[in-house]
Amino acid sequence: MPEAPNAPSSPSSPEVREPVVTPLRAVIALCLVAPFVAMLWVGSYAKADPAFLGMPFFYWYQMLWVLLSTALTMVAYKLWQRDQRARRGGAGK
Repeated sequence: MPEAPNAPSSPSSPEVREPVVTPLRAVIALCLVAPFVAMLWVGSYAKADPAFLGMPFFYWYQMLWVLLSTALTMVAYKLWQRDQRARRGGAGK
């Protein structure tokens, strides 16, 4: 009876896998978590001063995070794509 095609050649040679948590993935997580932390820490921005163009700090700070969140999400997505390409390229070696 032939061996299964995915079976290891011998029990003494374990399959080598890339680590799941890599520095790149840690940066991706940081990009995605930062806006949540900034918005959930209300005490840091629950004030009126400094005003910007007559708008209280409370409002313009939140609007700034809308833009920052968009930029950080785009960075995380591009880094994720790079990570996936590297993993697919490394699997064929």
